[in-house]
Amino acid sequence: MKIAFFRREINPEIGALVAGYSMTDHSVMIEDDIFMTGLLCDDGENKVLLISFDLQALDEGFITHCRAACATILRIPPSSVMFTCTHNHSGPQTICEPRYEHLLHCSYMDDLSKKIIEETEKLTAKLQDADCYFYSTQVDENLNRRYVTPDNHASFLPSYNEMRPLCDGFADKELGCLFFMDPVKKLPLYIIGNYAAHPLAGHAPGLGGLKISADFPGAFRNYITAQTGAECMFVSGAAGDMIPKEDELGSDAARQMGIRLAKAALRSHIAATRNKDRYCMQNVKVGGLSKKFTVPLRKKYLDDQSNLPDFYQGSPNIKLEIQCISIGDVCFVGLPGEPCAELGQEIKWHSPFRRTFIAFASTAYIDYVVPGNFLVSGGYEPRSHHFSARNSINFVKAAVDATYDLRESVYPSEGEPYPDYIDHPLVWKPGQQ
Repeated sequence: MKIAFFRREINPEIGALVAGYSMTDHSVMIEDDIFMTGLLCDDGENKVLLISFDLQALDEGFITHCRAACATILRIPPSSVMFTCTHNHSGPQTICEPRYEHLLHCSYMDDLSKKIIEETEKLTAKLQDADCYFYSTQVDENLNRRYVTPDNHASFLPSYNEMRPLCDGFADKELGCLFFMDPVKKLPLYIIGNYAAHPLAGHAPGLGGLKISADFPGAFRNYITAQTGAECMFVSGAAGDMIPKEDELGSDAARQMGIRLAKAALRSHIAATRNKDRYCMQNVKVGGLSKKFTVPLRKKYLDDQSNLPDFYQGSPNIKLEIQCISIGDVCFVGLPGEPCAELGQEIKWHSPFRRTFIAFASTAYIDYVVPGNFLVSGGYEPRSHHFSARNSINFVKAAVDATYDLRESVYPSEGEPYPDYIDHPLVWKPGQQ
């Protein structure tokens, strides 16, 4: 396989509105640069492009337009171009918030579009050979910000600090990694880390909420690159209800969390590359697939569509896109909005790929996407869930179906499109084939 990659700074001007909290917060300084990072993978027949942005989110129209432009440049389908956002709350305003559409930073978006196209045009000339390794480990850096009482009523932990010790909700603690290695020099070329947590560690009261920063994903990348020489990408997992354990404590909290995740990634790199037979993928093929499905709006939004962005108004339904790209036996599932970790884990559990990683805020921005029972227990996240409760399971099913369809298209089977290991031993020992 061959890869090419880029990293491009995407800072706004000082004074630009800061997204994610108040709609009137103006930035006063740039604490650390924000970036878009892109990776192109080419198996000789097909290509996929993954771009991660240190941004809160992007609107569907912008995503659709820019993915199509990238696809034209690379001569691949738009379904093979995936965008994802770290959901950074210390970046510029890049989405059309309902009733605040006029605050979208239009000149910034125009410039961002140009930068995406410029960097994509350079990629094919930079392709180089790479071996691809995967690894997965558990890192205890996040928690579920919903506390649910025995009678199924939810409280929002960030608003009630004294309740934080009670936190016992599901938390997806998987740090998933891909490592691309120079096959001759045996040195790392590119590293991807995938973890679920809102980038809120660096946000702090007062000045701390007015700084442009990449938060802990930036610190993660910086540490990886400083220690290995490899370029790096961070992809947020299903972080809808996941927060850092040290959320809203400022720049040092963000830096330390990023470093701890990076150290876990380096430990994973050691384990993967020293066990090549287990973690180096052979005959790597890549592929992309996109599925759209329609869901009926929740009554709250049917009764008052002013709660929706302009481009979703005028219909009792909304059409959502699920996107998957695969690199060997690893699949990234791109989901719209802010899916909660429970939904992301359900998709992972049912995927036919060896490892499945969720790509946050990928195909559109539709606020939170929650399991149906969250509408019973209440709390912060279900307040802005757009569609009817019983369709959350359809959201999961659409994503899972997409993973099966993609696997079948990339690795066609003669029967069941799934690697069925029914004859494996009950205890799997390292080195067994």
